Amino acid sequence: MGKKSRGLNVAKKLKQRRKNNKRTKFSANWLRSDPLEGASQARGIVLEKFELEAKQPNSAMRKCVRVQLAKNGKQVSAFAPGDGAIKLIEEHDEVLLDGLGGRQGGAKGDLSGIRLQVIKVNDQSLLALRQGKIEKARR
Repeated sequence: MGKKSRGLNVAKKLKQRRKNNKRTKFSANWLRSDPLEGASQARGIVLEKFELEAKQPNSAMRKCVRVQLAKNGKQVSAFAPGDGAIKLIEEHDEVLLDGLGGRQGGAKGDLSGIRLQVIKVNDQSLLALRQGKIEKARR
């Protein structure tokens, strides 16, 4: 009788322990590799503009920028979305970065290693600048 009474809550304890360990392992690994440190967006300064060749079977040159984040000083690559967007971004501009939205926070489509995209340039929406609704601010 004594052995049965000890084993009643064992499954519950094991389940709880497994749940706690899984959560801590996941968050530690994820935060270690995340340049934004858990944030959804980040601000940074453009260091250079460059073109990245798309993965097979596509044969395009994707326009990208190298950005140094203001919050931690890390350098990341970001995609400049849309036709002519790279012409609106210059070196030393302040940009706001957002996730690309690939599977599980990874790269999207034929962009290898690029997980972020530019959404604002000098506190102005890149989409509005591209559409000609506003002019780029002079700094």
